[in-house]
Amino acid sequence: MDIKGYIFPDELLYDKRHFWIKDEGTFIILGMTDFAVRLAGEFVFVDIGNPGRKVEKDQMFMSVESGKWVGRVYSPIDGEIIAVNEELEFEPERINEDCYGDGWLVKISIKDRSQLADLMDVKQLEPWLIDEIKRVKGEEE
Repeated sequence: MDIKGYIFPDELLYDKRHFWIKDEGTFIILGMTDFAVRLAGEFVFVDIGNPGRKVEKDQMFMSVESGKWVGRVYSPIDGEIIAVNEELEFEPERINEDCYGDGWLVKISIKDRSQLADLMDVKQLEPWLIDEIKRVKGEEE
């Protein structure tokens, strides 16, 4: 779905910190949304973290850095990091080039599937994002 010029694939879930979540059954894949990536600018560093690390919902577990911004990455669920996108250590610009594909950040095992209900599908995202764009960029509809 295109929302005010930003792309949000229909099959993903979204959180209010501008991350996308792909539900793969026993784990999720986590990445940054087109809106967040374009706002941040060119990424220069990713603290990719380590597989095996336990993560808790709403707790920071890694960071990303662009030329103008350092961002914290929060887990949308309780679980354990089962894979990291190691390519980002040497090519952080992959986030800018393909945020919904090669620019994924981590894979996290799902401890409690009910936590996925706190995330937004693309239809729920749209009205929230329109308000968020106004807040962040000062744009009117």
